[in-house]
Amino acid sequence: MSDPQIRAMRRRTGLFALAGLVVLCSLGYGGWWFFWSRYHATTDDAYVAGNIVAVTAREDATVMALHADNTQQVARGQLLVEMDPAAAQVSLEAARAKLARAVRAVRGSFAGADTYRAQLSQAQVALAQAKSDYDRRAAAMKGAVSGEELAHAREAVNAAQAQVNAARSGLTQAQTAIAGADVAHNPEVLSAIADLKSAALALAHMKVVAPVGGIVAQRSVQVGQHVGAGTPLMAVVPLDNVWVDANFKEVQLADMRVGQPATIRADIYGGSVTYHGHVAGLGAGTGSAFAVLPAQNASGNWIKIVQRVPVRIALDPAEVKAHPLRVGLSVSVDVDLHDSSGQQVSGVTAPVMQADTGDSLAAVDAQVTKILSENGVGDAP
Repeated sequence: MSDPQIRAMRRRTGLFALAGLVVLCSLGYGGWWFFWSRYHATTDDAYVAGNIVAVTAREDATVMALHADNTQQVARGQLLVEMDPAAAQVSLEAARAKLARAVRAVRGSFAGADTYRAQLSQAQVALAQAKSDYDRRAAAMKGAVSGEELAHAREAVNAAQAQVNAARSGLTQAQTAIAGADVAHNPEVLSAIADLKSAALALAHMKVVAPVGGIVAQRSVQVGQHVGAGTPLMAVVPLDNVWVDANFKEVQLADMRVGQPATIRADIYGGSVTYHGHVAGLGAGTGSAFAVLPAQNASGNWIKIVQRVPVRIALDPAEVKAHPLRVGLSVSVDVDLHDSSGQQVSGVTAPVMQADTGDSLAAVDAQVTKILSENGVGDAP
């Protein structure tokens, strides 16, 4: 066989091999697309997210002690910061004295009403007696009573009537301050009780506790620093309640539904750890729609850009506990789209998180009851 024939045979063999390889690759890609790709949505534009709970000062005060620092684990309700309680303690004592004065003043108003009521009864008796004397003199035979004596009797009736009017007016004024409620439920007393509770809360705010359990981060406060109400002190991140925000392209969302299973791999662990979760909800809009400067596409040089929508992926708490994640870590997400019968909008309405502020009015209610009792009132409001 000559060399040209050998080269031609080799060329045909190579072409057949190349064609076979192309066919195999096409079949492989077709099988991959038919059995896997079209039923899966993947993205590496995904990150771990979580609640960053801010701990702020609730009163103007000076920081006396710190009991937690960055990277430390804290439990819900654990003491984090102590403030100087001196000014708050003085305000509380003043509020207690104000409540005692209010109770005594209202009791005095009740006693004053009783006094005016007795004066009104006495004035009414005197008026009746004066009218009787006047009527008797006026009915006497002409010449038996002088005109001057009759005039004096008429003046006595007028004076008695004035006393009745004065007593009735005083009683009305006294009843206005106490009408409709007993001492414990009088508006003045209730206002003083509210001031006492406000002062007690201000004193309680001198101890700042962790609203949730988690890891302390972003501590910015220092001992001796005077802080105002609302000043950020630190943050607490509950790492047992993290999720993934995966930003899928809009062309990947047609069959995505709430509840579909997802697998997640975090860059921090490489491919050695796989997390399992499910789609918890789809975002209400694209990232650009909520940007500080949203895009304005009504221009002549507009170019269409595929948008991305954030999709929340809930994680298995047991897997997160076994391999902890940190907020902001990069992950890759694969969502299984086989079952597309679910909802596109989450129907969950339960609260996402509840915090513990450490506030309690039970001790204040006991103080109110004690002050009312010490000042002659048996029932607290």
